[in-house]
Amino acid sequence: MIGARRPGTAPLDAVAVWLLGAAVPESRPGPWLRLLAVAAATTTGVVAVTGALGTGLGHEASVALALPPLVAMAGTALLAQRRLLLLSWTALAAVLADVPLGAVIHGGDGQGWLVDLHLALAALGCGGAAAAAVVTFTGGGEARTWSWRDYLTLTKPGVMVLLLVTCVSAMYAADPAVAPLRVLLTVIGGALASGGASALNHLMDRDIDRLMGRRTSTRPVAAGRIAPAQALEFGMALSAFSFVLLACTVNLLAAVLALAGNLFYVVVYTRWLKRSTAQNIVIGGAAGAVPPLVGWAAATGHLSATALAMFAIVFFWTPPHFWALALLIRRHYEAARVPMLPVVSGEASTARQVWWYSVVLVGLTFLPLAWRGFGPLYAAAALLLGIWLLSLTWRLRRRTGPGPARALYLSSLLYLALLFAAMAVDRVLSFAG
Repeated sequence: MIGARRPGTAPLDAVAVWLLGAAVPESRPGPWLRLLAVAAATTTGVVAVTGALGTGLGHEASVALALPPLVAMAGTALLAQRRLLLLSWTALAAVLADVPLGAVIHGGDGQGWLVDLHLALAALGCGGAAAAAVVTFTGGGEARTWSWRDYLTLTKPGVMVLLLVTCVSAMYAADPAVAPLRVLLTVIGGALASGGASALNHLMDRDIDRLMGRRTSTRPVAAGRIAPAQALEFGMALSAFSFVLLACTVNLLAAVLALAGNLFYVVVYTRWLKRSTAQNIVIGGAAGAVPPLVGWAAATGHLSATALAMFAIVFFWTPPHFWALALLIRRHYEAARVPMLPVVSGEASTARQVWWYSVVLVGLTFLPLAWRGFGPLYAAAALLLGIWLLSLTWRLRRRTGPGPARALYLSSLLYLALLFAAMAVDRVLSFAG
C-alpha cells in the first residue's frame, strides 16, 4: 500500500532522517518524478546509442547529460520511492562504471572484450533507467490533487527574484556586452536551481513551519497540500534540470557554482546549521551569496576579484537582513526552538550585531573601487545607499522594536537590489561611453 512501510526499509529511513531530518512517507510517483525518469531514460538511451556508434565526444557529452537526472532519480528513490531503488541505482552504477571504461576505449587502448563490456554497461544503464521510468507510471492508489500555485509557492518566488537580480547584475558588471540569450538561459537555469533548493527547504522545514505562525504554517508541505515525497521529487527535478541547462548552454563553471550554492543551502544551512547554532544565518549566508558568482562565471567563464567582492557584499548583507526579520518573529522561532540570534542573545545584542555587520558591509561596498572595478556612478550609489542603511541600523540599535526592525528588513531588500543595479548600470554606461 502506498505510504506504508516496506519490509527492510528501516536502514533507508535512517538515511532519510540523517539527510532530511525525518523519513519521507512513500507515495504514488508524481509528475515531476515521471518527468525526471523519462529524462533519465532518454539520455541513457542516447548514451547507449552513441557508445555503440563510437561517436567519441558526442558519447562523452551524452554521459554528462545523463548523470544529473540519473543522480536525482536515484536520490529520490533512496529517500522516498523505494520501488525505484534497485532499477535507478543499477542504471546509475552502470553509467558511472562506463565512464572510465569509455575513456580508455576512446583513447585507443581498448581491447575487444573491453568494448563489449562498455556496450553492455551502456545497455544496462539504458535498460535500468527505462524500466524505472515505466514503474513511475504504474502502481495503485489515488493520485494526489495538486495546484500549480502550490508548486510555485515551493520555489519561493520572492527570494528567487532577489537572487536573480544579483546574478544578472553580476553578468552585466562582468561583460556589458553579454548576449541577451546567454542572460536568458542563465536566468532560467538560476531560477531552476533556486526553486529546487527552496522546494527542498520546504520539505525539510515542514515540522517547524507548522509551529511558526500563519506565515509558514500555510505553506504547501506544512499544510499537507503537497505530499513530502512529491516536494522531494520537485526539488530534485528542478536541481537536475538546472545543472543540465547551465552546463549545456552556458558553461560548466556556472553550473557547478549553482549546484554548490543549492547543496550548501539545503544540506549545510537548512539541515545542519539552522537548528543547531545562533550563527546559522552567518555561515548559511554563503548560499545566498553564490548567484553573483554564477552570473560572473556565466558571462566570462571565470571568476575575478570583483566577483569575490560581490560575493562578500551579499554574505555580509545577509545577517542584518535576516536578523531584522528574526526580531519581528522572535516568538515564532522560540516556539519552533530555532536558535536564531534574538532568541539566544536577546534583542539588544542582536541590534548591536546588526549594526557592526552593516558597518562592515558598507565598507566592503567600496572595495571594488580600489582596483577600479566600478566608476563614479557606482561610488555615489554605494555612498548614498550606505548612509541610508547605516541610519536604519543605528535607529534599530538605539530603539529595538517592531517599527525599526520592519523598516530595516524591508529597506535592506531594496538596498541590495539598488546596489547591484548600480554596479550593472555603471559598467554598461562606461562601456557605451
